[in-house]
Amino acid sequence: MKTAPQNPARLLDALRKHFGFSAFMAGQEDVMRHVLDGKDTVVIMPTGSGKSLCYQLPALLLNGVTLVVSPLIALMKDQVDGLAARGLPATFLNSSLTPSELAARMAGLDQGRFKLVYVAPERFRNRRFLDTFQRLETSLLAIDEAHCISQWGHDFRPDYLRLRPVAESLPKARIMALTATATPEVRSDIVKQLALGEGGRSEPQVLVHGFERPNLRLVVSRTARHADKLRRVRLALKTYPTGIVYCATRKQTERVAAMLADTGQPCCLYHGGLPDEQRSAIQEKFMRGGLPVVVATNAFGMGIDRADLRFVIHWDIPGSIEAYYQEIGRAGRDGKEALCELLFNFVDVRTQEFFLEGNNPAPELIRTAWNAIRRECAGGPVTRSLEEWALFVPVGRNEMAVRTAFAILEQAGLISRETAPGDRTYTTRLVEGADVSALDAQLTYLAEKRRRDERKLKAMLRYVDARGCRHAYILNYFGEHNISPHCQACDHCRESPRQAGRAPTEEEWVLAQKILSCVARMKGRFGCGRVVEVLLGSKAAPVLERRLDKLSTYGLLKGHKSSYVRAVLDELIRDGCAAVADGEYPLVSVTERGLAAANRKAVPSLVWPELPKRKAPAAGGIDAVADRLYDPALFEALKAWRMRTAKAQHVPAYVIMHDKTLKAIAVVRPQTLAELENIKGIGPSRVARYGDALLAIVDAAAPASDDSRE
Repeated sequence: MKTAPQNPARLLDALRKHFGFSAFMAGQEDVMRHVLDGKDTVVIMPTGSGKSLCYQLPALLLNGVTLVVSPLIALMKDQVDGLAARGLPATFLNSSLTPSELAARMAGLDQGRFKLVYVAPERFRNRRFLDTFQRLETSLLAIDEAHCISQWGHDFRPDYLRLRPVAESLPKARIMALTATATPEVRSDIVKQLALGEGGRSEPQVLVHGFERPNLRLVVSRTARHADKLRRVRLALKTYPTGIVYCATRKQTERVAAMLADTGQPCCLYHGGLPDEQRSAIQEKFMRGGLPVVVATNAFGMGIDRADLRFVIHWDIPGSIEAYYQEIGRAGRDGKEALCELLFNFVDVRTQEFFLEGNNPAPELIRTAWNAIRRECAGGPVTRSLEEWALFVPVGRNEMAVRTAFAILEQAGLISRETAPGDRTYTTRLVEGADVSALDAQLTYLAEKRRRDERKLKAMLRYVDARGCRHAYILNYFGEHNISPHCQACDHCRESPRQAGRAPTEEEWVLAQKILSCVARMKGRFGCGRVVEVLLGSKAAPVLERRLDKLSTYGLLKGHKSSYVRAVLDELIRDGCAAVADGEYPLVSVTERGLAAANRKAVPSLVWPELPKRKAPAAGGIDAVADRLYDPALFEALKAWRMRTAKAQHVPAYVIMHDKTLKAIAVVRPQTLAELENIKGIGPSRVARYGDALLAIVDAAAPASDDSRE
């Protein structure tokens, strides 16, 4: 597979001749040289950086055909139309073609009339295509959206697993896997799933050309009601006329589109439940500029290449940082500023938890599905849709679980499925002689996948609550370090009145040293909240049970507000004096720089928070008005939470919190942990233990005077 080194001038001449560009974008030429030199590559490039050209241009210079695997019909059509407009020999094969069109293109493949052929991964289920495919001289197999092959990625698709035997059947072809969003773990899994570096193949080149999109303005807005979300969308539309509003479900998409239409805002809705023709028409019209705003599920996205997309707003929280970054990456592809706003309500997390259950069904459900398939297919193959199969498998309200169960059984080698072009039904058959024990291995994998999916959702929630630079948080998640702690392009960095860090004063030096010393003594086994509790001398049960009150740093900052200490700790993390682990639990540890700073051999540059001012309580305090002004509905929701918490801890309700404190919360309606801590009867320990839960209840409860339509 090794070829002679490529002439740089040849590449540039080909770029000008075939595509009319005078220069390569960053990273493109490097990728092409590796491919033309015969090397397998895994390419990580940000959205809008020209990944497709990395295989399109080499395809024209290599002998034989380049097979491009793409997961979306609209994406294939868009790219093939663009190549055809330049007079380049490309085509696609997918379910949108009529039988006669498909036959003509298959004949063209046999005759060598195409240099690039786009196919969906499901195409490898079709025996006729496989027969034709074996006769082709394939020089390059390019796999777009390659994160879909990773079982640890955010958008795993079982049909992508068929690509390993395809790659193994092409020992002389180069393999190129491309994606915009992949953590180091996912990159390694892509290599493993494609068997790169195995079976005589040399080790692949993993080329990472960055994730940074500095023109995207990242904003998180806490919203208590749908009316608040609608106001945020309408506010964005006053400045940014073109964009996408993403919703988590089809039903929510229809609801939001109707709400916008009622305000007179022209928009169109898009989700996977619409007919293929309607979805294709909507996407094509949007790409051509005929639609300014689309309200859609994540089915709308891959292949969206509209330069003037000025905003992407998420009505609901996505399930992972990978999904979020891929979706907002569709904005601002022209390099100009674009708004990426997440409208957060903790109640919306339940939707992602529902998806998590559907993508990771219980072992009992999978075994039930297996028994149903064995029974129904005992007399031979059965052709029916997954919706029809769901009638035979009790899944409650989550039919997604049936889809996942079938995929798991297929991966275990117990069943096989085939589909005909243009048909959404599958022909399912039992695999003779299959080893049923293989299912146990799949269930072990599924348990691990569930844990990883749960961690991904937790990482997304930490992004919402992050106190520092949002760009830095995302880049760190994808494994990029040595990044600036301030971006000037997120709500924290842009809207904060204090942007420039500075060296500590003498008093601040002592405080920073105490914090770093405490982090060091806790030996990376606890999170930031526990560090703050120890410094404040908390009597919380987890502190005492773990004997953290015996540390020399226990109570060193007693008398300070927890919000202030936490803010300084966050600044020390952003400066690199401490680091938070990326694993299941966000554990904090001191770094070499932090040790140096603790000994005053390195000078941290921090944005120092203001010391909170103690307010003198009004006569009678909040208690004097709570009984008259509190929100009854919110108070009842808080009481219900208190009862559940008390039962879980086997203590009386008043031990958790007094009625007066709950009424005070129902008056103030705090939006931040700092506001919550200022309420009488809360304090640092209760903020640490119950703060997030209380704020979620406040966010979810509409004010008593609200009469908006939910």
